[in-house]
Amino acid sequence: MFNCLVYNLFIMITYSIIIILIVLVIISMFSELFLYGLVTTLLFIILLPFYYIVRVCNGKFLYGWKEKLGFFKSPNLGDKVIMYHGVSVGEIIALENLIKKTKEMFSDYKIVVTTGTKTGQEIAHKKFDKVADFVTYFPFDIPFCVDSFLNKVKPNVVLIAETELWPVFSFFCKARNIKLYCINGRMSDSTYNLYKMFHYFFETVLSKYTKILTQSEIDKNKLISIGAPQDRTFVMKNLKFDVKKSEETVDIGQDGFRVIIAGSTHKGEDEIILNIFKEKQEKYHDIKLLLVPRHLTRIPQITPIINKLGINYGFRSKGDSFKDKDIIILDTMGELSKMYSICTFAFIGGSFNKTGGHNPLEATVYSKPTITGPNIHNFRDIYWLLSRSNAGKIVKNPKELSDYMEKLLSDNDFYNQACKDCETIFHDQQGALDVVIHELKVIL
Repeated sequence: MFNCLVYNLFIMITYSIIIILIVLVIISMFSELFLYGLVTTLLFIILLPFYYIVRVCNGKFLYGWKEKLGFFKSPNLGDKVIMYHGVSVGEIIALENLIKKTKEMFSDYKIVVTTGTKTGQEIAHKKFDKVADFVTYFPFDIPFCVDSFLNKVKPNVVLIAETELWPVFSFFCKARNIKLYCINGRMSDSTYNLYKMFHYFFETVLSKYTKILTQSEIDKNKLISIGAPQDRTFVMKNLKFDVKKSEETVDIGQDGFRVIIAGSTHKGEDEIILNIFKEKQEKYHDIKLLLVPRHLTRIPQITPIINKLGINYGFRSKGDSFKDKDIIILDTMGELSKMYSICTFAFIGGSFNKTGGHNPLEATVYSKPTITGPNIHNFRDIYWLLSRSNAGKIVKNPKELSDYMEKLLSDNDFYNQACKDCETIFHDQQGALDVVIHELKVIL
């Protein structure tokens, strides 16, 4: 009861203050930073106790709050710094190849990576601890936090993935002659409708950006219509599509068979895919299954399910082959990406639970259609693009998964078109990484 009351009170106060804030900022457009900074600082002080109570009552805590306040030791990076920001997991994954390429091309610059969430921070450390020179949280968008952050990091250029518009941060960057980029920019219809209502405010914010580089012409036009400068807003395509095919060849006895890959499966998903495979195999005798659990520690929980279904299986680590096995469990590390080259189509796991899905492009790059469950928030923009054609399908439940697998197995024309759609999407989307690297070459 207390939880509910505090939460509702917090929501009511927040919405009321946001409306007041936007009105004040629009009215005082000429004073720009001063009033906005004053109001956001006051709001932060007022709302922080409520926010803390709500988080604690829901079993969550404030992660990275010291860093977000600017209370961290100066990393002493020198005067040549490139900073990338991705708010959470999806954005950090999208930046991976670009950050590695930046480190390679601009070896005399230090690389800083920031995130806004705890999960994003964990992924950033996992991927960039050996690449980036400093990984931390993005500051709260209030003057003393932003000022402290920029005094310590001292970036020459800041590249923010997708479309996070932070007014104070953008004003400070402009005042300090820090080049500020929005890269891989996109805007959903719901966000666009909200921003368009306050386009006078966002026009001021967007004017501070050096350039705004979007995923598509649609995203570009949306941003221009809410105030992005037309002469500095361009299409760069989508960073997430800069995926390379493996040059390694795979031979696990797949010739003459149609291989289904269940990639990065989590608890509960193995049962789903194994039961469907058993059903399909009775009708299609040429199909095989490569089962790839996300965590190899779960294999002892999976093998009893296969035994109960009466399907013969083997292990990649033992050199087993599809010539005499119907299922092979991929129990080795680092091989999944190249395995997609041999599949007919793939189910991408982590999507029938709360994981948020895994990257379908590792299969799509080989022109192999993908299917996923409904929970895909880590890769929502990619699945949106894939599902506009037959390249990718989002299913709501195991019944829909079974039905779509049936469609791919039984309808050759449909399957071939799905493969062509994969090729078309990659052709249309690749090249974004080179656009950003070119921009850095021009300004650095």
